[in-house]
Amino acid sequence: MKTLLQVAAATVALLGVIGISAPAHAQNAAGINAAKHGIAVVDISYIFKNHKRHQAAIEAMKKEMTSTEAGLKADSEKIRQMEEQRNAYNPGSPEYKQLDEELARNIAEFKLKMDRLRKDFMEREAKIYYQAYLEVTDAIKLYAERHDIGLVVRFNGDKPNGNRREDVLKEINKTVVYQNRIDITPDILALVNRDAAMPQAGRQAMPGSSIPR
Repeated sequence: MKTLLQVAAATVALLGVIGISAPAHAQNAAGINAAKHGIAVVDISYIFKNHKRHQAAIEAMKKEMTSTEAGLKADSEKIRQMEEQRNAYNPGSPEYKQLDEELARNIAEFKLKMDRLRKDFMEREAKIYYQAYLEVTDAIKLYAERHDIGLVVRFNGDKPNGNRREDVLKEINKTVVYQNRIDITPDILALVNRDAAMPQAGRQAMPGSSIPR
């Protein structure tokens, strides 16, 4: 039963996203040259971590998964108790055989339930991320059209840890080596978060997203 409990606990670790809300800026000094050059860079990962609706959806799902884990632990405990009850009889006795068959069915049903839950959570997680991605790309398109920007390139603004090999390799292989104040990340984040505190009736979303025009 230890393995089953480990699998159950692993479902809670499906989502490891944490974010710190960033303030929205009326003017973005980091991207002030984007319109001038007609090219911009944007940190998609940073936006995801600070996307208020996205993070709220992730947190709600985490709470649901924690509740589900409690139910799975209760099921696992019942199986453990049944196993102890079976072992109280002599192997080969009718009582032992009956409980052994029932135990095997319960374990199989538990595993099936576990697999269904994992699949459901993973599919829902994918939908949450895809919806957020659509909102971000819609915001980028809207911003680029408004500011006559012809190309937006994804980049990672995280500072690498020189003592970690994987960080060093990412830094060496990154696409954007240098950018001169064309980072529009704060502006895009402000767009996707702009209607987070607005009443639902006051929102006018773009088709397929919740980015207000």
